[in-house]
Amino acid sequence: MSHHVLSLLVEDKPGLLTRVAGLFARRGFNINSLAVGPTEIEGLSRITVVVDVEELPLEQVTKQLNKLVNVIKIVELDPSQSVQREHLLIKVRVDNTTRSQILEAVNLFRARVVDVSPDALVIEVTGDSGKVQALLRVLEPYGIREIAQSGLLAIGRGGKSITERVYKS
Repeated sequence: MSHHVLSLLVEDKPGLLTRVAGLFARRGFNINSLAVGPTEIEGLSRITVVVDVEELPLEQVTKQLNKLVNVIKIVELDPSQSVQREHLLIKVRVDNTTRSQILEAVNLFRARVVDVSPDALVIEVTGDSGKVQALLRVLEPYGIREIAQSGLLAIGRGGKSITERVYKS
């Protein structure tokens, strides 16, 4: 199985996300990550889907997705030709002896502390998967209490846009 990041430009209509996810589910594909948000064009949204699947079944799902009325465009984003980022909030157990070590790690990874309490810090980190996983490995010995993670966000490099030559409604 290989890792694929798909960017879908879709009309912002109720139920579309369910239909998109359902196409993957019916094929038995597990969606590793799913992020949805509005685009620069009113009425259009971008869905970023990350799946691990072979090429041929993915091609079949892509063809079925293209048949959905509200799907305007689908692009597979190659990691070398796109910017891909994850966003995490991590709650870590701290005490007086570990606080400075954790803060040093936060600075090293260019993360930031967004909440402080006597026994925990909430850390925000944004970056590629390798950076995020490395920070988690560093923080694990201190006691990770909770993690909240967004889906992978990805956008193509350069001047081209997925929304080029798309109608504006």
